[in-house]
Amino acid sequence: MTTRIFHNGHVLTARGFERDACVVVEDGHVVALLHGEPPARGERIDLQGGWLVPGFIDVQVNGGGGVLFNNDTSVEGIAAIGRAHRGFGTTGFLPTLISDDAEVMRRAIAATRDAIAQGVPGVLGLHLEGPYLAPTRGGTHDAGKFRVPDADEIAMATSLDNGITLITLAPERVPLASIRALVERGAIVCAGHSAASHEEARAGLDAGITGFTHLYNAMSPLQGREPGMVGAALEDAGSWCGVIVDGVHVHPASLKVAVAAKPRGKVLLVTDAMPMVGGATPSFDLYGETITAVDGVVRNAAGALAGSALDMAGAVRNTVRLLGLPLDEACRMASQYPAEFLGLGGERGWIAPGYRADLVLLDAGVDVQRCWIGGDE
Repeated sequence: MTTRIFHNGHVLTARGFERDACVVVEDGHVVALLHGEPPARGERIDLQGGWLVPGFIDVQVNGGGGVLFNNDTSVEGIAAIGRAHRGFGTTGFLPTLISDDAEVMRRAIAATRDAIAQGVPGVLGLHLEGPYLAPTRGGTHDAGKFRVPDADEIAMATSLDNGITLITLAPERVPLASIRALVERGAIVCAGHSAASHEEARAGLDAGITGFTHLYNAMSPLQGREPGMVGAALEDAGSWCGVIVDGVHVHPASLKVAVAAKPRGKVLLVTDAMPMVGGATPSFDLYGETITAVDGVVRNAAGALAGSALDMAGAVRNTVRLLGLPLDEACRMASQYPAEFLGLGGERGWIAPGYRADLVLLDAGVDVQRCWIGGDE
C-alpha cells in the first residue's frame, strides 16, 4: 500500500484554504487531513506553495483532444477526451452526446459502459444532450434528429447500468409521464434547448427535472410578464444550473444575477467543450458541417455558437476574474457542487477523509500544475 503525503501548499478544506494542512492518501482515498509537520512515513509530495483543490467535475464535455464524441463513440474516443481535459484539472466527466440517431445513442451508451468497466480514468457516466429538444431553441443541434421518446427509447436511453445518465430535454416537448419515467429509471433530467413557458418549465420540475443545461443559452428568457425557463430556473431553490463562464456565452452581469438568485451550491461550472480543447486543430466536423474556433470562440459557418473552447481551469479563472468570486468558491463550483448535483457528494468534490483522492494543484495564476485521479498522477 502506497502512502502519499501532500504538504507545503494551500489546501482547500471545508474551512477554506489552509496553509498548514497536509493531506494523507492511501489506496486512492484521503485518509487524514493533518496540520503542522507532515508525518515521516510515506512518499512526500511537495506542493511548493501551490493551491491544492478537489478535482474538477464537468458534466458537459462534447469533445477534447481532437475527438468529438458523436463522431467517435468508442472507448478510445472517450479516453482521448478524458486525457485532454485531465490536463486542465478535470478528474471526473460525462462524455456528452449531441442530438443524434438512436443507433449512435446505443453506441455511445455501450462505449461508456465499457469505458467505466475498463477503468478509463475520470468517466462517471454519460450526458445525452437531446434529441428531445425544441426546434426553435436547437442551436447547432440537427433538428432533423429531434423526436419525442417512446417507451422503447426511454428504456434505451436509460440503459447504462454502471454509471450516471444525465439527459437534457425540452419539457414542453416531452410528456410529463415520460419525464417521470426517465427519472424513475434512474436518469438525472435537465431542462435545456427549450422554448418552454414558465408554467411548462415549472411542470417539468414537478415531474422530476432537477437541473438546467447551460443557463440562459438556448432557452426562453426571463421577461417582466413572461418569466420563461430562465425565470423558472432562478426562482426554483432546489434545482441546479450549469453555466458556461467564458465571457462569450453569457454576459458576466447575467451570471452574477444567477449566482445571487440561486441558493449557494446550486450553480455549477460546465465547459460545453468541443474537440479543440487539448487538441491540435481549431476545427472539426459536426453533422457534415465544419465548426471552427476563432480567438477562442467556437462557431458554425453561419456564425452561431457551437459549444466552446473552454476548459475547467479556464472556467474557474473566469469565475474569479469576471464574476468577482473568491478562488475557493470558484473551485467549489467546479468540484463540490457538480458532485452534489450528480449524487456523488459523499465521495467526490471535497478534500476530506473518506473522499477519493481526485486532486488538482494550481499555481497563483490558476493554471494546472499537476493532477491526480484516485491518488495517481
